[in-house]
Amino acid sequence: MAVETRPATVADAQQDGQGQRSLSTAAARNLATTTKSEPQMQGISSRWLLRKLPWVHVPGGTYRVNRRLSYTVGDGKVTFDKNGSKVRVVPAELAELPLLRGFDDPTALGALADKFVQKEYDPGQVIVQEGKKADQVFLIAHGKVEKVRPGKYEKETILGRLADGDSFGGNVLAGADRKWDFTARAVTATTVLALPHTAYKAVAGQYEGLRSHVTQLSSNGHKPTNRSGEAEIDFLSGHDGEPTLPGTFADYELDPREYELSVAQTVLKVHSRVADLYNQPMNQIQQQLRLTTEALRERQEKELVNNPEFGLLHNTDFDQRIPTQSGPPTPDDLDDLLSMRRGTRYLFAHPRAIAAFGKECNKRGIALSSVDVDGHHIPAWRGVPILPCGKIPVTAQQTSSIIAMRTGEDNEGVIGLYQTGIPDEVEPGLNVRFMGIDEKAIISYLVSTYYSAAVLVPDAIGVLENVEVRPRG
Repeated sequence: MAVETRPATVADAQQDGQGQRSLSTAAARNLATTTKSEPQMQGISSRWLLRKLPWVHVPGGTYRVNRRLSYTVGDGKVTFDKNGSKVRVVPAELAELPLLRGFDDPTALGALADKFVQKEYDPGQVIVQEGKKADQVFLIAHGKVEKVRPGKYEKETILGRLADGDSFGGNVLAGADRKWDFTARAVTATTVLALPHTAYKAVAGQYEGLRSHVTQLSSNGHKPTNRSGEAEIDFLSGHDGEPTLPGTFADYELDPREYELSVAQTVLKVHSRVADLYNQPMNQIQQQLRLTTEALRERQEKELVNNPEFGLLHNTDFDQRIPTQSGPPTPDDLDDLLSMRRGTRYLFAHPRAIAAFGKECNKRGIALSSVDVDGHHIPAWRGVPILPCGKIPVTAQQTSSIIAMRTGEDNEGVIGLYQTGIPDEVEPGLNVRFMGIDEKAIISYLVSTYYSAAVLVPDAIGVLENVEVRPRG
């Protein structure tokens, strides 16, 4: 026999003695306050670069880096126009070549750019052979090239690696009576532009300014220099008796680099009604200023890395840039980077580049050590901490860079620049200035931070370029 059932009602519950016997939490909340957090901000990063750069007070707003006179004109990176498979060097970029540095005649540079011939090389193919006549300038439009020389015990010695935008043979412009002192070999499929010396002579014969410029710069190569390219200081050592001692002096650059403080600013607006009525338990203006300050500091660190005028990536000397050997960052790559300078203090890399380096270490069975930095356990290589910096860009091709630097003014390293003691300062180099209340009762504050960075000598900073961060299967 079927039994009919029906839903239980409130009346049934009360009859059974199971009704609500106390105030519900939902109703109780109407008479209670909540415990609130301060406004949270997901965009705050660790900002290790800002924390570890030594900051130098610049009362005049400008910092001048005085250096000894250097006769070395380093190779720069050149840029290309690409139209399908055809490649042409941008004429103005030829001024990055060692003997064309500072030359700015667009007509002559355009004529020279037209004389470059495009060549393709397969992996392993020799581009130039040691001991052969050096009669061409080479620009690498795409690919990787190794410079090698026979080693002492039959194996080859790798002198350096070149990648997109690099060049070699620039000194050939001074004369074609030279010989290659290394072998250049393509590591990957490589596209180069080559300028024969005969083609250069044909252009130089038409432009007197070009010919005299190259002659003047090439004459600097005959002046005595130290291994850093600085004007030599003469000494007499190990002598006996009373020989005549040489006279000498340390010459200075006539046009030293000057860094002006940059600025990041915004106007913070808060309605007076908000500031008056909604100020408990937290001060609305203080919280708005706190979040604005955090955002300004994030922008400041991004500028210190990427600004084209003073950013560290753009102001690294071209001789201090090296590509990876194979793609992802390996222990060998970081060893090469560290060997380029004395006293490397920090390595900075995007978190994905750090992860890629960790994977390469795992493949080799190498356990990364760690060091203590301000109470944090930071991964390290050769005792140098690898600090994360998300402001280092990752390109669409999934490549990034790793920065190595020596820091400190007394160590001829990299320094941060700011000015302290500015009006209405709330943090070093950052101030908040009241701008008034407008006719709509909106309060305005000008929030500003002043900063820059300086590289005191070229080898204070180096960059490992074209670091692949894409995970591999």
